[in-house]
Amino acid sequence: MRRLCLAGLKSCVAAGVMALAIGLVATPVATAQQSINFYVGGFNPRGEDGRSSQDVLVNNLDFLAFHIKDFNAATVGAEWLAGLGGNFEAGLGVGFSTRSVPTVYLDFQNANGTEIEQSLKLRVVPFTATVRFLPMGRHNGIEPYIGGGVGVFSFRYSETGEFLATDSSIFRGNFVGSGSATGPVILGGVRVPIGLVGIGGELRYQSAEGKLPTDQGFAGSSKGTPTIDLGGITYAFMVNFRF
Repeated sequence: MRRLCLAGLKSCVAAGVMALAIGLVATPVATAQQSINFYVGGFNPRGEDGRSSQDVLVNNLDFLAFHIKDFNAATVGAEWLAGLGGNFEAGLGVGFSTRSVPTVYLDFQNANGTEIEQSLKLRVVPFTATVRFLPMGRHNGIEPYIGGGVGVFSFRYSETGEFLATDSSIFRGNFVGSGSATGPVILGGVRVPIGLVGIGGELRYQSAEGKLPTDQGFAGSSKGTPTIDLGGITYAFMVNFRF
């Protein structure tokens, strides 16, 4: 229509302007092929029964007072999504979660009767590449989906505070292990589009195990290379912006 207007058919100018306005209002959802997700939620780490015998937290449970569920943490992140036809999306994302857990020795105290206190801290930054399948299609109302992919999980684990030496003396220390681990990601969720914005929820399972340095004396070193399990479930509320 606009091509005819440019050719000099002035009688279609009004109709062209109206069509353009209707197009800008009515079609952006249908033509949007990319979007950005922002999410906030919680991360629940894998339980004790699913961890290896060399896991540092499993071994710490023998002499420190805490529970694996104490490492449940808030998580935030963002993900870029691109449409692949009418029923698939590819995504690249990054997230962040961190948790510090105060603890004490189960069976030992300072000479003055006070607790021997430490803080165990775990930080995880997942970088993920995923593919989603939308059985009801994209831009057709409510959008349930399932998917999977791979994640690279950057982590830092530390133990800081007072510790009991082999000669029963007490000393202060700070022990740190960091690195990255790769593992699978499985997800499922639903989005409800409202124009170019959408809201939704998602459950995401990840599995990975990081290796800790042997020279830091982490619990589990006597069994080989100590590890830290990075697996667990993330549940998130999302806001999606299409463009």
